[in-house]
Amino acid sequence: MADRYLRLAATAPGRFLTRRLGLPRPVPLDRWSPERPSLDGPLLLLSAGEPHLALEPVLARTGLPLLGGPPAVPGGAPAGGAASRPAALVLDATGVRTVEELAEVHAALHPRVRSLAPSGRVLVLGAPLDPADPHQSAVQQGLEGFVRSLGKEIGGGRTVNLLRLTDPAAAESTLRFLLSPKSAYVDGQVIEVGEPEGANRCLAEVDRDRPLAGRTALVTGAARGIGEALVRTLARDGARVVCLDVPSAGADLDRVASSVGGDPLALDITAPDAAARIGGALPDGLDVLVHNAGITRDRRLANMSADRWNAVLDVNLGSVLRTTEALLGEGVLRRGGRVVATASISGIAGNTGQTNYATSKAGIVGMVRALAPVARAEHGVTVNAVAPGFIETAMTAAVPLLIREAGRRMTSLGQGGLPQDVAETTAWLAHPASGAVNGQVVRVCGQSLLGA
Repeated sequence: MADRYLRLAATAPGRFLTRRLGLPRPVPLDRWSPERPSLDGPLLLLSAGEPHLALEPVLARTGLPLLGGPPAVPGGAPAGGAASRPAALVLDATGVRTVEELAEVHAALHPRVRSLAPSGRVLVLGAPLDPADPHQSAVQQGLEGFVRSLGKEIGGGRTVNLLRLTDPAAAESTLRFLLSPKSAYVDGQVIEVGEPEGANRCLAEVDRDRPLAGRTALVTGAARGIGEALVRTLARDGARVVCLDVPSAGADLDRVASSVGGDPLALDITAPDAAARIGGALPDGLDVLVHNAGITRDRRLANMSADRWNAVLDVNLGSVLRTTEALLGEGVLRRGGRVVATASISGIAGNTGQTNYATSKAGIVGMVRALAPVARAEHGVTVNAVAPGFIETAMTAAVPLLIREAGRRMTSLGQGGLPQDVAETTAWLAHPASGAVNGQVVRVCGQSLLGA
């Protein structure tokens, strides 16, 4: 269902009315398209604390021209005196270790946030917390509150995120994603990039337009909605996609698979032999496993039958645990592989009438955190999750009007996301050069005002 309010707010009369009445003023987001593959404008690199990362070579490969070359002096004018509005502000705050140095974060961004182009990006680079240094841990943790607050006030379709890293080269695929239109609905997030696993590929070795070429992906719940967007995006990036859904969705499943030259696999993911049948359909192995299949059976707990509870937990969590464990143990998931599961902000913040659904999606978060280090150490496979917020699908179109409007407007971006937003985030996590991203749960929610 079209977001008529978003369209109205983008018109001149709509801007006048929303300003006079104090209503939300969402800005249509600039998402990736073949015609618009990158942000429109230069990147300005700033610093706070003692800069020690060699960022310029990596940032130069994002496709955005660097404005002013070396990091600008906090509070000073951009080097070179360039007048064009930056599409991205990148602040290297990895060297901030004291409360006094936090003032440099303010000094660097305070004079520049208003100059950021609409649908621009603010990306703060932080360091991992040092448990041996309470001062460093305190101020680096403080950057999370800073980023989430700035994201709620900056407006204009702009996003603000925090990336913790030690090696810019290991974070190159992540930098490219966060500084592109593909991350339009990822806002207020904290992402950690560690050391890459041995099978991680250098970004320079990967086809920029088809990074998944030669790799096989399996998407569950592929017949419609977010699943269909996942299939199309992974196929766009070069993957051979096996599309799995329940037999009753066979017509839609065949349609989606044939549209991308993929293979349909009609299968109930909760069946006892599901993992064995998946392995049989993939004799040459699997590189990307995307757990997207999920159901809802909403009721308040007092009115929820055991059947409703058990069905949701089995599809959304039990099948994910069983299938992942089996495909890893049997070697179907090859080294250098990626597991991306779908969580939800309901599993992070809870939601009325969804105790079963929220339990299952919180369970996904727990699985990712526990399995990620083991899967990488033993199998060379990374494990991450996306946690969608309000996404415009046929399911949310059936939600009552007032609840639907609340879901759309209660975000920093003032609008719902699209299935494409979830798919783009998944494709980044599935990237061959994203091996240093492991154990992360990334909300794709436009910084929902519910939850952390």
